[in-house]
Amino acid sequence: MNTDRIPVAFASVMLLRSGDSSMVVFGMSDNDGNYSLNNIVPGKYWLRFSATGYNETQSPVFELTEQQKDFGTQVMSKDVKELQEVTVRSERALYQQKTEGLTVNVGSSIFTKGSSALDVLGRSPGVLVNRRNNTIELNGKPGVKIMLNGKLMYLSEEQLFNLLSGMSADNIATIELLTSPTAKYDAEGSAGLINIVLKKNKNIGTNGSESLTAGYGYREKIATSFNLSHNTKHMNLYGDYTYSRNHTYSSMDVDSWQDMPFMGGKVHTQGLDTTDALFSNHNVTVGMDARLNERTSIGGSVIYTNNRSSGSTFGHFQYNVLPDSLLKYDGVNSGANQWNNIVSSAYLEKRFHQGESMNINVDYLFFENNDHYMVQSSFVNKYNMQAGNHEALSAPAQKGAAHTNINVIVGKTDYMKQWGSKTKLEAGIKIAHTTNTSSSGFKSWIDTAWTSNRQTTSSIIMRETIGAAYASMTIDINTSTHLTTGIRYEYVTTQLNNADTGASVEQRNMGALFPNVLLTKKINAQNELQLSYTKRISRPSYNDMASYVGYSDPTTVYTGNPFLQPTITHNVRLGYYYKRYALSILFSRDINTIVRYQLTESPEHNMLYISPQNMSWQNNITFQATLPVSINNWWTMNWNFIGGSRKYAITYAKQPVEYGYFAYSVNYTHTFKLPRLFSVELSGNYNNQSYNGTQRVEGFHILNIGLKKELKDNKGSFQFSVNDIFRRERYEVHYGTITREPFDIMNRVVVYTEPSQFTIFKIGYSRSFGNGKKAEKRSAVSSDEQERIRKE
Repeated sequence: MNTDRIPVAFASVMLLRSGDSSMVVFGMSDNDGNYSLNNIVPGKYWLRFSATGYNETQSPVFELTEQQKDFGTQVMSKDVKELQEVTVRSERALYQQKTEGLTVNVGSSIFTKGSSALDVLGRSPGVLVNRRNNTIELNGKPGVKIMLNGKLMYLSEEQLFNLLSGMSADNIATIELLTSPTAKYDAEGSAGLINIVLKKNKNIGTNGSESLTAGYGYREKIATSFNLSHNTKHMNLYGDYTYSRNHTYSSMDVDSWQDMPFMGGKVHTQGLDTTDALFSNHNVTVGMDARLNERTSIGGSVIYTNNRSSGSTFGHFQYNVLPDSLLKYDGVNSGANQWNNIVSSAYLEKRFHQGESMNINVDYLFFENNDHYMVQSSFVNKYNMQAGNHEALSAPAQKGAAHTNINVIVGKTDYMKQWGSKTKLEAGIKIAHTTNTSSSGFKSWIDTAWTSNRQTTSSIIMRETIGAAYASMTIDINTSTHLTTGIRYEYVTTQLNNADTGASVEQRNMGALFPNVLLTKKINAQNELQLSYTKRISRPSYNDMASYVGYSDPTTVYTGNPFLQPTITHNVRLGYYYKRYALSILFSRDINTIVRYQLTESPEHNMLYISPQNMSWQNNITFQATLPVSINNWWTMNWNFIGGSRKYAITYAKQPVEYGYFAYSVNYTHTFKLPRLFSVELSGNYNNQSYNGTQRVEGFHILNIGLKKELKDNKGSFQFSVNDIFRRERYEVHYGTITREPFDIMNRVVVYTEPSQFTIFKIGYSRSFGNGKKAEKRSAVSSDEQERIRKE
């Protein structure tokens, strides 16, 4: 600690031999100033302590005769000398492996400025962002859950997709891809958890940063951010504001064969949808941390987000009904959507004495969405006469609205007790209550009047309570072998009622145990082995189970599945680490895997339903390699490979099927440091062919290039980037390739994103300011995430 009795975080600790002062072991203090050095043979040594802003300190020579030795408290005095100005060019590694998964330091990439959180996720290893279905996959599996600063977002996949689309990446510090979370994390998320950690400046004094990014592709792109913090020894006040505007474009090309009674028999369909959309997003964060005394801290934060979008989709479809009939559909779907989100939290942290602490957290989350749309269309035969017999879905006009209101209250208590240096207990309880009120429906213009029916209207209120308790024990079996074992119990009650009548729609009660085990074997200072087992779950969301009807076209509607079952996942993972290199193999078994946007027939066999379904099971064997390579002092590379076999069974299709395939993805980044404080970043990712239920998804490759110029005298930096320089970001999906689809559909659907049709250029400027800015670069890893990252 320092002379003010405040712990010195991330101080360098070196153990040196007394004879020749050669270094034996290097370590670093944690956020509380604690450190440990392992694998030391008996002998005479001395310690050296150093940290930015402090005078170097050393211990007397001592003789180590036991495996364990407590060196007590070391006091470091501050270095008050004024240093000459020095320009330091230091970047955090883009990828850092830890026991629970991979950490992506997004601030190390030139492409982060002006991007959304969803854009950054799409460039992360093993993450597939499907912009056609609005879903996110991790390592080839659906069922991933998103956390914000460690807080689970209680939203459906589509709602999360919209939230992340409007979240600026400028204030994101790291993204944690947690494939083997321990018992202290929620068991929700069969594919794992993605934790988005926001930046938080802890430097003493008043500090801040600002950035502005402008770009152009199809239309304008703007992003700006400003944050400010004031930190004293006892209090930290912080806040930030971000704004983004994105005028974008996409299109969808459809070529389909099907045999549908509604259309009169065998049909060949060809069509094109084009979408012009405008997204505008505001985000405000304010927070406070206070150190009441040496053992007690309190704090809280509020994040408010307002997302607005508007746009029009123009559809042109031609239905060739064999042998010689023709139907034509032309429509314009215009709509507006608004999200208001509040994520608030408060905490109390209490340290009772050395090695014992408790944290109490209370969170309140509020999400509100309002969606309105109008469809104006013509559906005519080859004689230009109205087709569809004046049925609702073929009417010349549709208008609809949807309103969602979600309130979540979460209370959590975590306790930690350390016994000596070999045993640590972590335990806690949590309760979360969610109330989700949702109403939706659309009306059709029939016979000069707006007409609705029961099938197209839904008004549901969902109440869900999740109670959880966990205990986890970490034991140092010896100096090189560590065991963490834990168990988590969660009990969930879910009730869906009709909001208008109060009638029960669905009621479920489920309790389950989720064990996990992690065994770590340190072979030597540079080699380590890990073996882990985890059990996880993915529960259906309200949207998955509700029997609503959403308009797609005159032959197709979106709906839910009230019979959907939760997914249970068992994971076994073996990892090997050498210095900064990481290799792992993951075996997973899913029961009742949830797959969304699958095709089924309506009960009357006259309409096509798009809904979530359960696959019987899915087995994955996944290999992952993280390979940082330094060619020389100006050229570094980061490679990440994820691939393996996938096999699953489908019973909801007309013809049940078991299917297997090999899938892989590669992420890479090349960074070139050039003279005069210039740097160039070349990054890309390739995803090969994969499958989503009965759908085959073709592979694609994206390559980005960026240029950065740092200014002298801490005056900031300029960034210039071009996304998807070869215009390859498109999503091609095939239906009917592995089994029979409803109405014998054979579809090819291609979604062309904006970068695949328009080159997007962005230029930005950012700078930091304040009296603590030099200390900001002292560590390769910020205080918030240091404790989460595996140390070499």
